[in-house]
Amino acid sequence: MVAGLALLAVAATTAATAGAARADDVAGTWLRDTGLSKVKFAPCGGAVCGTLVWLKPGIETPAKVGQKVFFDMKPSGPNAWAGSAFNPEDGKTYSGKMTLAGGTLTTQGCAMGGLICKSSTWTRSN
Repeated sequence: MVAGLALLAVAATTAATAGAARADDVAGTWLRDTGLSKVKFAPCGGAVCGTLVWLKPGIETPAKVGQKVFFDMKPSGPNAWAGSAFNPEDGKTYSGKMTLAGGTLTTQGCAMGGLICKSSTWTRSN
């Protein structure tokens, strides 16, 4: 049900311009478009990390609250970051990007050198 939780939750496709992305722009808790999980993004050692903070009750998944699913997300352009995401469903780490546009965070995780990618959209949550 929550297949590809972190894979779908990694980075966006529009991060190609110059400029610095501030970690505090993306900091906070975000609800996945499926409504099944929330991730909290915060600065961590010069990058941005995302930790799973909520799973919808009754969902069967190997993902665990408290598990870091995004890490080493570093600025790659205005409101854009690139780094890695862990997919609890398959136990693998993927490359990815994420972009922020207003109250929407788009993440994209890619495998096989970018040949296979999946995206997800997140909204700010309290």
